[in-house]
Amino acid sequence: MLERRHVLAALAAAVAIAVTPHPAITQEKSITVFAAASMKNALDDVDNAFTKQSGIKVVASYAASSALMKQIEQGAPADVFLSADIDWMDYGAKRNLVQNDSRTNLLGNRLVLIAPKDSKIGDVNIVPGFDLAGLAGNGRIATGDVRAVPAGLYAKAALEKLGVWATVEPKMAMAENVRAALVLVARGEAPLGIVYETDVKIDPGVKIVGIFPEDSHPPIIYPVALTKDAKPDAAQYLAFLHTQTARTAFERYGFSVLAKP
Repeated sequence: MLERRHVLAALAAAVAIAVTPHPAITQEKSITVFAAASMKNALDDVDNAFTKQSGIKVVASYAASSALMKQIEQGAPADVFLSADIDWMDYGAKRNLVQNDSRTNLLGNRLVLIAPKDSKIGDVNIVPGFDLAGLAGNGRIATGDVRAVPAGLYAKAALEKLGVWATVEPKMAMAENVRAALVLVARGEAPLGIVYETDVKIDPGVKIVGIFPEDSHPPIIYPVALTKDAKPDAAQYLAFLHTQTARTAFERYGFSVLAKP
């Protein structure tokens, strides 16, 4: 009888051990980063390096900056916001959704005209009045939604400055974010697209056929900031974005790094 009690006690102890979560699992540190879709590949590399160094897991959500900021406004639990333009960061700052004293301009980019890799369209000289509508023929020109998505806002600004918006507006295929526009061109569903230079580096199915003059649109700047309810560990992540390790990763994908180490 005594032996049986010992066996039952041992079994109970084993069950208790089996159902008790391991401390490393229950106490795993993590932060949530909301970042512009165009940052995905570069930021994934940066996040992996940060986790390896700090032990803090990064959960990244990528979408149009407009969509991400709206989610933050509605209470989504983000710790860091990385925008593809100044306007959506300003939107968050005005509504006290980000910590403005943590804000820095992190990266820069360029706006380019792309075509499928096997397209017969060659180099396009993007100058005032250039015939973009004619280049598209019966097809569409893919970019982000020009009403809200940063890539689309930059594209519309450039096309207006160049005096061709009126002729190309009916041909615009507006995607939910810049990476969705990239896919439309890579698949041949659109003969032309307007995206960031960095997007082309991650998709062998497209080629750059023209670069928009820098003075044709507002500067493409990616600001970053902590959200108002950011976890303390997020400050460590923000600092890591300014290290040489992060800089090397960003430059490898074609971003210009604006922030000083």
